[in-house]
Amino acid sequence: MSPDLQRPLVGAGIAVGAWLLGWIVSRVLLPQIGRLFSKTRTQIDDIILAALRPHVPLWFLLLGIVLGTRHIMGEWRFIAWIDRAATALFILSMTLAIASVLASLLASSAKTWGDGTQSSSLVQNAIRIVVISLGLLVIASNMGIAITPIITALGVGSLAVALALQPTLSNLFAGFQITLARKVRIGDYIELESGVKGYVADIDWRTTQIRELPNNLIVVPNAKLADLIVRNYSLPVDEQSVIIPVGVSYNSDLAFVERVTIEVARNTIKEVNGGVVEFEPFIRYREFGDSSINFTMILRVRSFADRYVVRHEFIKRLHARYAKEGIEIPFPQRVVTFVNPLDVARKDDAESVPK
Repeated sequence: MSPDLQRPLVGAGIAVGAWLLGWIVSRVLLPQIGRLFSKTRTQIDDIILAALRPHVPLWFLLLGIVLGTRHIMGEWRFIAWIDRAATALFILSMTLAIASVLASLLASSAKTWGDGTQSSSLVQNAIRIVVISLGLLVIASNMGIAITPIITALGVGSLAVALALQPTLSNLFAGFQITLARKVRIGDYIELESGVKGYVADIDWRTTQIRELPNNLIVVPNAKLADLIVRNYSLPVDEQSVIIPVGVSYNSDLAFVERVTIEVARNTIKEVNGGVVEFEPFIRYREFGDSSINFTMILRVRSFADRYVVRHEFIKRLHARYAKEGIEIPFPQRVVTFVNPLDVARKDDAESVPK
């Protein structure tokens, strides 16, 4: 084999061999390390390993290309350009890996916060954009491109962009305001002043997604959400009271009614998932109604969604217990008097006759 053909084949072999070595490291060695990391208490090592693993074959390939071109070209002047290109690709790959690590660390840390806060995609994407932008500036500097004119041009051009994208930027900064204020968080159950209710699924650069209990998705612009009156059922805590109106007959023994009702409520929150066992339920008599003495039953549940099943079970059990104890839940009653028009006419005629 001639030397002119041998050198390119060896150089290509070095590049391919380096890529295969990186593939083996990524597919064989790193999974074994991952199993060891999974036994540790912290998730930081797992996150870093998961972010770096897809880039390992590329890094070995770039190293193989650099070594292979040196074997092929020797001292050829284009080696410097190849080195710069390989370095730029390595920096870009490392930048993407670092951005993924930071975003994943933020999401993982948010789940461990005491209030159950989750990280929105807006914050994660903002971290990625900042890290990638810094990486691109480093790449430009490595390629010999002056950074200062670029930064100056971006500063001047940002004014025109801000004027052209006012609605978009308004939603963007409103999203940051909502996220940083932490009055509306991912996973919270909220109600807008328009009557829309649901769980906050995500807050991105333009909108906030709200998932209703029927699993419908409502999209609200961030700027509009920031101006609305919002009722957050998950703050200050997820636990909340369930208020159930009840009415009993006027002939009922109210002390007995109270004792029976509280007993049913206590058993309900102990036996039904979602009830707060530590809470002592109570009733408060409210008014003398048209057909019944009305009162309010107060229970406590662990989250907004739990109120439905707890209320369902309580009403079902209370109805059965009242029937067993002979406590009457009266129907609404109205007294209706029928007047014969002929009788009214005769009465008017009799009153009109002079005495």
